[in-house]
Amino acid sequence: MSAAPPRALITRPEPEASQWVQALQARGIAASALPLICIADTPDPQALAQARKGLSDYDALMVVSGSAARHFFESNEALALIQQALPAIKTRVWAPGPGTAAMLQALGVPVRRIDQPAADAGQFDSESLWRSVGASVRTGTRVLIVRGGEAGSGQTGSGRDWLSSQIRAAGGSVDFVVAYTRAAPPWSAAQRALAQAAATDGTLWVLSSAQALGHLCAALPDQSWAGARALATHPRIAQAALAAGFGQVSECRPALADVAASIESAP
Repeated sequence: MSAAPPRALITRPEPEASQWVQALQARGIAASALPLICIADTPDPQALAQARKGLSDYDALMVVSGSAARHFFESNEALALIQQALPAIKTRVWAPGPGTAAMLQALGVPVRRIDQPAADAGQFDSESLWRSVGASVRTGTRVLIVRGGEAGSGQTGSGRDWLSSQIRAAGGSVDFVVAYTRAAPPWSAAQRALAQAAATDGTLWVLSSAQALGHLCAALPDQSWAGARALATHPRIAQAALAAGFGQVSECRPALADVAASIESAP
C-alpha cells in the first residue's frame, strides 16, 4: 500500500488558492491555503480604462497572469469590449501558460484569439511564450503588457522585462498598464501558527512566486527553513527557495495537473 502524499500548502493569491485547494482535495490530497500575496485593485483605474478603450490600437495584449486577466477583463466595460469589439479587431491575447489561458476563456475571450506556449513546453513562462509568438513580431508591432505593481512601482508596474526586450529587439514597441497591486497579506494568528508548523512538519510548500517567498521570509524573519520542503513551479523560484534556506526543493510546471502529480509522487 503506497503512502499518502504529503499535505500541501498552496501559497497562490486568492481566489486561485482556494480553487486549487478544492481541486487537490478532490484528488485525495490534503491541501490548505496560505496565500503569500494579496491582490488589490489598480491604484490608477483611469489608466486601466484608457488601455481597455485603446485595445484595438495594439497587435497583441499580453496578460502576465490569471490576476492580470481577471482585472483587465472582468469589468462591465471590458466585457462589452470582448462581446462587441474583440471579434472584429486584429488584437491577439497572449497568455504565459494554460492557467492564464483558461482564465481568459472563462472571462469570455474567444479561444481562437489566445496564443500560449506549446502544451508540451518544458516550462510555462515568457521564454516559452516567445517561442510561440515571436515570429509574429516585426517592425511596427505594438504590444500592451498587462501586469501588477507594488506601492511605489509607478505607472508601468513591476515584473520581468525579458519579453519586452525581445519585442523591442524584433522591432516592436511595448506599453504597460497596471491592472492590480500586489502586497504581503495580513496574517491571522492561526495563519502564522500554520506557517510556523509547516516549516518543520513535512508539509510541502507549493511556491508559485519568488515575491511570495520573500513575503514569507519577511513575515517570519527568525524562522529556520532547513527542515522545510518546497515544490517550486519555476527554476527561478526553486533557486530563491534554496537561497532562503529550504532544506528540500523540487520543481514542476505551474499547471495544476503537474502540481498535483508532483505532490502525489513526493516521498
